[in-house]
Amino acid sequence: MYQYNEQDQTLVEERAAQYRRQTEDFLKGELTEDQFRALRLRNGLYIQTHAPMLRIAVPYGLLNSKQLRKLAHIAREFDKGYCHFTTRQNVQFNWPELERVPDILDELASVQMHSIQTSGNCMRNTTSDPLAGVAIDELEDPRPYCEIIRQWTTLHPEFDYLPRKFKIAVSGAQLDRAATQLHDIGVHLVKNDQGETGFRILVGGGLGRTPVIGQVIRPFLDKQHLLSYLEAILRIYNLFGRRDNKYKARIKILVKETGLDKFSELVEAEWQQIKDGMELSDARIAAIKAHFTPPAYDTDAAQDQSLATQLSANPAFATWYKYNTAAHRVPGYRAAFISLKAPDSPPGDMTDTQLDAVADLADRYSFGQLRSTHRQNLILADIKQADLFSLWQALTNLKLATPNIGTVTDIICCPGLDFCSLANAGSIGVAKEINEALDDLDYVHDIGDVKINMSGCMNGCAHQSVGHIGILGVDKKGSEWYQITLGGSSENEAAIGERLGPAVARDEVTQAITTILDVYVKQRQEEESFLDMVKRVGITPFKERVYADH
Repeated sequence: MYQYNEQDQTLVEERAAQYRRQTEDFLKGELTEDQFRALRLRNGLYIQTHAPMLRIAVPYGLLNSKQLRKLAHIAREFDKGYCHFTTRQNVQFNWPELERVPDILDELASVQMHSIQTSGNCMRNTTSDPLAGVAIDELEDPRPYCEIIRQWTTLHPEFDYLPRKFKIAVSGAQLDRAATQLHDIGVHLVKNDQGETGFRILVGGGLGRTPVIGQVIRPFLDKQHLLSYLEAILRIYNLFGRRDNKYKARIKILVKETGLDKFSELVEAEWQQIKDGMELSDARIAAIKAHFTPPAYDTDAAQDQSLATQLSANPAFATWYKYNTAAHRVPGYRAAFISLKAPDSPPGDMTDTQLDAVADLADRYSFGQLRSTHRQNLILADIKQADLFSLWQALTNLKLATPNIGTVTDIICCPGLDFCSLANAGSIGVAKEINEALDDLDYVHDIGDVKINMSGCMNGCAHQSVGHIGILGVDKKGSEWYQITLGGSSENEAAIGERLGPAVARDEVTQAITTILDVYVKQRQEEESFLDMVKRVGITPFKERVYADH
């Protein structure tokens, strides 16, 4: 895990001190609301429906136990005892007092955390594969390149005020677990015909009210040119991206209106002017990689024979093992998902007690580290198979062992109308109702891989456009209605979901979802996934059933 050097630490401490002075000036009336708004947004502080909301950066989703305990402390002392993990792998607090936010930033700085560039028209947190470094389908660990990008993006003077927010995701695996095709820039580690490792670069993807799948702008880029090429893309976007209409300001619109060929020519011309002198040296890459060396794995871990016995003796543990653990590249180890989707809890939320307890589990079982995922769960990445049973018992006691990873109740859900001032409709309550309607785990497991993504507005925080089933809250003359889409995906064969039909009323959403699942169960072919069935039959059979009584 990357550790701050003196320069990094000084930067976050000075930034926190600067924001303290700005807050004091505002509270004394020396700054207007408008003047202070720009300053607080630069530090991740929004004003939401009920209170300020503070968004904290979690670079590529990687946390250590000390940082998790600090989040627990902040939740306890400065908020209402919980925090929320987002699809950008970040953390949000929904109830901090504006006057105390500078104290929170000081607390964060003490454990190498901050809120810099978690809001505003700048380069946001770079996200990545939550199984990075342990995945069996990985060509190379992407985290060192994420860290190189993080250092490049942090307070970059030229890109401090872009036309709109800008998001980058990096993956090093065969299966895209980071939704890279739905980002402003997607970066994939690949090999060329000579067997050399470099990057495939995609550009112009994005979600929100105009979801677009990114296009390949460069099939192969040498590692040494990563930053110069990204900088060339950003320069063209900064130069030609629209600033007159925020809904047309994302790079996806610029690429679409310019055309990929012409946009590529512009980037290439810019790149040729700046590439020399911005190369990443092998020494620089190696120095960053040194922060991500594998932990001291037990070479005898695979010799343990207890797991098979525990699996056969305890069906509940076997179910959790099947759905909530993943293969690990080191024999005798598994990656264990911590489900933040218990039926009676808002998706992505964690209490201070759970945060502290999971920090202890990370120390005991997983080298003191954990990761957040873009599906709003956590992962302990390095669990010896001999420890899985005791880990499961501990997570069960914490209500964090719901065996639903990758199932229909593993719902991505934004805070919606309960908290967000941008939302048009609620989402947490709808997720709870769907969960209650799907309380039969055998049925949930029989349905298999069905991803529901739900948002309370068009902004795409919950990736609703690429859910296998997408649910979008809309306002109709003061009432909450919900548009449903089918067939979306953020993985390798990324797709934008097709709208099922007219929006349904708030009290009809859960019935519509269970009807869609019923159609799937009755019409699927053997071993056919939900997504494959939608591709095969289209949306008509689902549409006919959902709107049968309308």
